[in-house]
Amino acid sequence: MCNKATISADIISYTALNHKDKINLGAEIKQLLSDLTIRYRSNQFYGRMAQGDYIECAMDSPQYALRIALILKTYIKSFTNKITESNHPRIRYFKEYAVRLAIAVAPLNKIDVEHAILDGEAIYLSGRTIKKLSTSDKSKVTIKRTMYFRSPDKQIQDNFDAIVFLLDTVISRCSAKQCEVIYYKLLGLSEKEISNNLGKIQSTISQHSTAAGWLSIQKSVNYFEKYFTR
Repeated sequence: MCNKATISADIISYTALNHKDKINLGAEIKQLLSDLTIRYRSNQFYGRMAQGDYIECAMDSPQYALRIALILKTYIKSFTNKITESNHPRIRYFKEYAVRLAIAVAPLNKIDVEHAILDGEAIYLSGRTIKKLSTSDKSKVTIKRTMYFRSPDKQIQDNFDAIVFLLDTVISRCSAKQCEVIYYKLLGLSEKEISNNLGKIQSTISQHSTAAGWLSIQKSVNYFEKYFTR
């Protein structure tokens, strides 16, 4: 059976958001998943919010899994610009990390969009990783990393988990504004197009891109996509 890819993700410190922010964030994530479904139709992408703070995605080919994971990560982190000020002690974790996610490349028995069923090794690998790391019911929170790569092939696992770990470090240092720029770049927009979308001068977009480490992100994503191209 050929390998497919899944992404399992949970929003960090979701309970620290107020009711309105939860509704707005949920609506924006659902719209993003809908847009990705259209954009990656040829890869049979499927994404859903299984719960208020839990996301599952699957695709027929692993090729774009890292790009899509980073799109989710940067998009949700950029949402921190829109949230209401909060005194909740855990809101800082949402602002810094936004979402924890795991990519898995492994066989997948079923992607049943109509009945919202994902079944197979890939979804078990990504899902177990996230559920094991959940901090929602813990009184003390320690977050060392928020992005993981899983595969039953040890060599692939070791190679790409190292890359994903480094990208996690890069993204965790990005501001919400920088993440917004990286999000658009991952979608393939030029700096001029991003400038028009955000209503900012192009030099500001370029500065955000450089400060966020876009060239390193781009090189890693390109390597991943080349490796997993069928």
